[in-house]
Amino acid sequence: MYYGYGYGIDPLYILTIVMAVVCMLASYRVNSVYRKYDQVRSMSGMTGAQVALEILRRNGITDVIVQHVAGNLTDHYDPRTKTVNLSDATYGSNSVAAVGVAAHECGHVLQHHTEYLPLKIRTAIVPAANIGSRAGIPIVILGMFMSYSPLITIGIWVFSLAVLFQVITLPVEFDASHRALGMLTEYGILGEEEAADSRKVLTAAAMTYVASAAAAVVQLLRLILLNNRRRD
Repeated sequence: MYYGYGYGIDPLYILTIVMAVVCMLASYRVNSVYRKYDQVRSMSGMTGAQVALEILRRNGITDVIVQHVAGNLTDHYDPRTKTVNLSDATYGSNSVAAVGVAAHECGHVLQHHTEYLPLKIRTAIVPAANIGSRAGIPIVILGMFMSYSPLITIGIWVFSLAVLFQVITLPVEFDASHRALGMLTEYGILGEEEAADSRKVLTAAAMTYVASAAAAVVQLLRLILLNNRRRD
């Protein structure tokens, strides 16, 4: 199939593949950085769970539960149940990596507590984003198979909801890390050098979100371009 770029090569298709590779490298990077700083014990000796409880206490938040969940780096804050869920690698560990991750999740708690707008938007579009990530591409493919442009357009719009979720996630994650690092030093949980190590872990984690968002945007642009060419 000719796409109008000479030699039948679609640059956006190549870029999509490149972004998929970047996402895999970002995932490998965050695991590698976490393993490195998981070996560095914090001078305070506080575990991830203890740090989370301390941050919540200092901010007067009494309606959020800190609990252990299975898995590695499956840490997350669930605003629906008001639970800070810390993984095997974080809950009982006193490494600077675990402390940073635990504080990051508490950063999300503070966002929820202060009604941080990007988090409110992200939470509101979760149901639509889930539909978009699961149904968007299949609808587009079905539309192409049927040669029915309106169905392709619907699929693109549905998929764009998933892309919007990826994009709005970026300020939410960066802000949570900023809050976390500020609290860790302000509360004396980590020294400056330890906080710098935690920052490396959180930055590596943030890059996975950046890569995923960029890949989703490229995929959306490619779908739009393909649909426009079909119309032409």
